[in-house]
Amino acid sequence: MGKHEPAFAPRLLPAPEAAHYLGISETTLRGLGLPRRMLGGKRLYDRLALDEYASGLPIEGEEGEGVNTCDEILRAMR
Repeated sequence: MGKHEPAFAPRLLPAPEAAHYLGISETTLRGLGLPRRMLGGKRLYDRLALDEYASGLPIEGEEGEGVNTCDEILRAMR
């Protein structure tokens, strides 16, 4: 662990770190339309919202595989 790296995951993450946290590209992250928090001039993703999104994804092979709430939000935005 580097000298300035925290021993815990920060609550607010810039896009590159938020994308890495979810294991997706920044382009995919931005396309999800997840809310961001404002801190001064920075727009940051809340780790709790990222966890909620990931938890809402369907699990392969499980009954009831379907649309998660983020998909519903994106559909409503169209």
